[in-house]
Amino acid sequence: MGGSMATAQAQYRVCPRTGLQFHKSAESLIKLNAVAAVVALLVGGILALLIVLTRWQAIHLIDADNFYLQLTAHGLDMLVVWIIFFEIAVLYFCSSTLLRCRLATPRIAWLAWALMVIGAITFNVAIFSGNATVMMTSYVPMPAHPAFYLGLILFAVGALIGCFIFLGTLVVAKAEKTYEGSVPLVTFGALTACIIAIFTIASGAIILIPTFLWSVGYIKHIDPAMYRVIWWAFGHSSQQINVSAHIAVWYAIAAIVFGAKPMSERVSRSAFLLYILFLQLASAHHILADPAVGTEWKIFNTSYAMYLAVLASMLHGLTVPGAIEAAQREKGYTKGLFEWLRKAPWGNPVFSGMFMSLVGFGFLGGISGVMMGTEQLNMIIHNTIYVPGHFHATVVLGTTLAFMSLTYFLLPTLFNREMILPGWAKAQPYIFGLGMGVFTLAMMGAGTLGVPRRHWDITFAGAALPYEYPGTALLMIAIFGVAGVIAVVGGAMYIVITVGTILFGKKLDAGAWSTKVSPLRLPVQAALTGHGGHGGGFGVPGTFVLAMVFLVAFVLYYFVNWKYLSTVWGLS
Repeated sequence: MGGSMATAQAQYRVCPRTGLQFHKSAESLIKLNAVAAVVALLVGGILALLIVLTRWQAIHLIDADNFYLQLTAHGLDMLVVWIIFFEIAVLYFCSSTLLRCRLATPRIAWLAWALMVIGAITFNVAIFSGNATVMMTSYVPMPAHPAFYLGLILFAVGALIGCFIFLGTLVVAKAEKTYEGSVPLVTFGALTACIIAIFTIASGAIILIPTFLWSVGYIKHIDPAMYRVIWWAFGHSSQQINVSAHIAVWYAIAAIVFGAKPMSERVSRSAFLLYILFLQLASAHHILADPAVGTEWKIFNTSYAMYLAVLASMLHGLTVPGAIEAAQREKGYTKGLFEWLRKAPWGNPVFSGMFMSLVGFGFLGGISGVMMGTEQLNMIIHNTIYVPGHFHATVVLGTTLAFMSLTYFLLPTLFNREMILPGWAKAQPYIFGLGMGVFTLAMMGAGTLGVPRRHWDITFAGAALPYEYPGTALLMIAIFGVAGVIAVVGGAMYIVITVGTILFGKKLDAGAWSTKVSPLRLPVQAALTGHGGHGGGFGVPGTFVLAMVFLVAFVLYYFVNWKYLSTVWGLS
């Protein structure tokens, strides 16, 4: 009788290398969501290569019909499927594992995963059968097959259930007193992502359910302007989930690699709170050129209120490297401004990927995003290839690279496998990160010269009104093509390392299973779940100098674009 009761209880294991505790059901679900994410990344990566080789004018690989079909699938499989599956894995890890408790309602979590898989397969089948070539935005009145909308709705419902399971796990941890005080900062960042995800998915449901009913004939008309406003509350806010999630990953990796504590937990938590209140307002920058939306709404959304979200990102951009610098200086790396950075473990892909994610997201994604969010400046680059240049800097260089770096920590910790091809793993973040950095810069450069965002052929061959872009634009497109192929190679290396390690990596000691919750044990667990900051004043001069460099770059780029705007129309 006692034995049967023991097996009915939740089971836990403690990773012998990190001290992290995994609940059995949570561990299985984290693995499944992560594996589904990597499969989506593989599909999206193959499509990315085909799209790059088509936009690269010298190659121009596939015809127009297939280009738009593959562009639709690429956007959804990358921004929605890969990212959100990985984020659900992060949510379960940040709740069950970091709070050392059982996962709430694991059976419902299995249902959520199944709904997401079924939804993703459903809308991909609709796209690849040629019945939903409507781009990721799927603007009405352009119709897609009902299965396209149904698949998106099923996926969204599964993700929403996953968010509520995360919240339920926080309640379980509080009720069972598996942690003391407030939740750890990394979990707080995941909570921010979860709250924004609920808003985002609700916005998607508000517009996609009526659009599904329109596609099957139950609703006669969907107003295109209303659709765009509500859809972007879903489409752009998806990226705001990513920002909160990958910044939580930054804090986690700083703790894992350096044992770093935040400079001030209160400041970092306040910055996450600003995200909840103001980050979604940036959705407006996609419709600033839309005459159907009022000027007052545009100005409010893209000026005063959005700057508070920008402030939050700048705070994180200061506190994450600041925490690393403080931890390094405590270890004796105190010579000059940057010994702490020079002596960082650049050969460790967990760190190198994270730091490139931080720099790329800030300098390329952040600065370009604020420029795009200014109503007047937006007119220069609206609907040009600058726009995907910006969001590849945020979603790919920022979020995807951060998730890749976390994967290298999870392979031995969660999957209990020794990593194969360690030399590849060291090089992979550099190949992917540098390739994607040049890729995004080239797209933004071509967009500034007017190259269109979605057009299959920028030479407009055979058009009734031909237009020829300057040679510089074609050069930018060629650089974009080469860098894009390099980034795809980096992504392929990540998939080979990840899948190969799971299938063929040497098995590591997983630790014994037990029915008892473990006490805090090894440094990684303590660093990830600890509280408090470094204190002792502002002792991070190197980070302060880097922040000033960022600020100068920000100001110069912002005002260069105002100067550029002044030359667009000769009004004098």
